[in-house]
Amino acid sequence: MSLSPWIEIDPRALKHNLGVVRRHAPGTKVMAVIKANAYGHGVLPVAQALSGADSLAVARVDEGLALRAAGVDKPLLVLAGAHDAEELKAAAAAGLELVVHHVFQIALLKEASLAAPVAVWLKVDTGMNRLGVAPADAIGLLQELKELASVAAVRGCLTHLANADDLGDDFTRVQLRRFHDAVAHAGLPLSMANSAGILGWPESHGDWVRPGIMLYGASPFAAPVEELEPVMSFHARLVSVKTVRAGEAVGYGASWTAPEDMPLGVVAAGYADGYPREIPSGTPVLVNGRILPLVGRVSMDTLMVDLREQPQARPGDPVLLWGRGLPVETIAAAAGTIPYTLFCGIGGRVGRKVTG
Repeated sequence: MSLSPWIEIDPRALKHNLGVVRRHAPGTKVMAVIKANAYGHGVLPVAQALSGADSLAVARVDEGLALRAAGVDKPLLVLAGAHDAEELKAAAAAGLELVVHHVFQIALLKEASLAAPVAVWLKVDTGMNRLGVAPADAIGLLQELKELASVAAVRGCLTHLANADDLGDDFTRVQLRRFHDAVAHAGLPLSMANSAGILGWPESHGDWVRPGIMLYGASPFAAPVEELEPVMSFHARLVSVKTVRAGEAVGYGASWTAPEDMPLGVVAAGYADGYPREIPSGTPVLVNGRILPLVGRVSMDTLMVDLREQPQARPGDPVLLWGRGLPVETIAAAAGTIPYTLFCGIGGRVGRKVTG
């Protein structure tokens, strides 16, 4: 029996969460965001499980090319677009759709000699101040794109919501108004809603929604969304059980001291595997299905748990670090971060299993 940690990915939960998207945004098309190795879940099994989506989206051209090479033929949008002539030619040859977010990308399209024209979306910056053209320039740039021989079609316009995860912040409505003022009369499909928009801002749904984190069963808000099902479960095993005496310190920095003679479990997972070092003592861990507190600092390869409520535990017993029964939102909050960083931070030596 290996004591190395592993994650399990549940395709059934992916399909369920896609259904949640469709219930919240009926009548829209769904572009499932599977960038960054599907938020750490494994891009190919996720793409296969999300075959019911209308389209897929990745961040970079090489991500899209890898999916095409693996046989994924669904419509596929590259959210950052192409950044040089080589990427543009490769993307066009693979039938990828490209976001245009800057005038340099229009210059690339003007100069391109492509075997086949490429479909594009225009991204408008409505206040995120990350990627996108100015709202005042959108109509003129759309006209330029439509006139290019290298452009097969302008599929639509999109923007990205900066504060949709805060339901009390009116900036989302400001962004939506700016976007509609800029492109609503262009006669093109519009895409605005991320996961937070889908769940919390119905007025953002438009023609296409772009769910990301909610597909993986995690909430875009501070609290879990009960109707979503976790896709990733992070598993490990106890590697050691020992007794520590009252007053003895546990772990680096002696940050936690045993209040009495007590059993201590050592779990074979640490920050090299993607479990955050910042996690404080008291964070819940499931050992044999029972919630127990983590104690001391997380090490590179191990973490420790208080076994006083599970004195019969033995080396090899199962441990759940997050997943079904222990929401990832709870662990993220304890670490002062968000579920995205936990999912994307799973270490390369962690094993992977697809269930079902």
